[in-house]
Amino acid sequence: MSDQLFRSLNSINIAELIRSAQRSVCFAAPGILREPANAMAEVAARIGPELVTVCLDFDEKVMRMGFGEMETVVALHNADIEVRTVHGMRTGLVIVDGEGYIFTPTALYLEAEDRPTDAPNAMRLSREQAKVALARLSPVAKAIAVAHADTEEERERIREQAVEVPSELVADQEVKEVKRRLTESPPVQFDIARQVRVYSSYLQYVELELQGAALQRRRLTIPPSVLNLGDSKELRGRLRTTFEVIEKDSHISWSSERLENILNWIRNDLTRKLPNGAGRIVLKSGKPKLDKRLEEFEKELDQHRELVRGELRETMEKALEQIVKYYLPIILESHPHDLLHQGIRAISTAEEARDWLDGKLKPVFDKAFVRLKSDVEQMQLIVRYKDVTYETLKQADFLNAVKKAFPRVEWERAYKEYRAAGEKM
Repeated sequence: MSDQLFRSLNSINIAELIRSAQRSVCFAAPGILREPANAMAEVAARIGPELVTVCLDFDEKVMRMGFGEMETVVALHNADIEVRTVHGMRTGLVIVDGEGYIFTPTALYLEAEDRPTDAPNAMRLSREQAKVALARLSPVAKAIAVAHADTEEERERIREQAVEVPSELVADQEVKEVKRRLTESPPVQFDIARQVRVYSSYLQYVELELQGAALQRRRLTIPPSVLNLGDSKELRGRLRTTFEVIEKDSHISWSSERLENILNWIRNDLTRKLPNGAGRIVLKSGKPKLDKRLEEFEKELDQHRELVRGELRETMEKALEQIVKYYLPIILESHPHDLLHQGIRAISTAEEARDWLDGKLKPVFDKAFVRLKSDVEQMQLIVRYKDVTYETLKQADFLNAVKKAFPRVEWERAYKEYRAAGEKM
């Protein structure tokens, strides 16, 4: 074992230390990876499984973080090695034949395990520190430390040490249950998750949708009995089988179009459109500015909503009056078929014509008013942020499109991180 105080330890180094064992092995960490577990199984077959101590945080979420693998725990069980669980364990400890290290385990979900040799994550323990660690870790580790003590005085000193880490045996049923959950919902591939996280730290997809504000596009259906009475050059642009309720030059229409123009400006200024309908992206660094501008937009949307609330009924009454005014002289000259069916031969006064038109049109406008009023209350800006996915990164020319969209970002550095994150341990 190296006499360096600080060193870089990964699962391969730890496996080498374990294989050198002649008397005992103690391993404690959140989880255990394949190489150390295989080494323990080999050592257990050589010196006996009772001399191999393993303490883990046996928990589904620990494996999803990449501290360990379900298969390794099964392998330890198959080698008759007793595995104890310590809730919340995050420190790493490996002691072989009374010498060892305390180390920081690697969560593979966050980073690969290919540590540079000059980037230490472990500190060597003195022999005395190793004995104290064994004595205070678990009853089994303490018993092993007592058995390998050099003198009776040392054995007594170890016996006096109190076990500080509460642990319990990992039951077979618990192993089966965690294995079942991980089988039903497997952990992500850690190299893929790391690659995605590289670009997720730079950018996000964003969708901006203004819902319910374009009331000028709402139309209502004109009853055929009215529509067939005649045509109007003045109303021809609005009057087909349906009728545009809001005039294009009204305050409501102008305010709505202004909002849409502002939102389009925000999209074009603060986000970038990817080709082939891939959506829009925003830099994480630019997101606070976008959020602030959208907050200001929400205030303008509130003002538009108040304007519509104040003018909607008047606007619809004006639209109804336009239709009635146009059809009044026509209806006095024609005789709608449904009037004849009611035994009325002719409408002789404007009042009678207005009453007939009101009877046909007002229910349609009242219904439309209720619907539009509801639309006004549901008027909202919908903002959806979505992170990039691995499928996104695999799309042809995605990375080139990102570079083109934001040319001032140091994408070469991000690409190097992306490549490194994809390297398997």
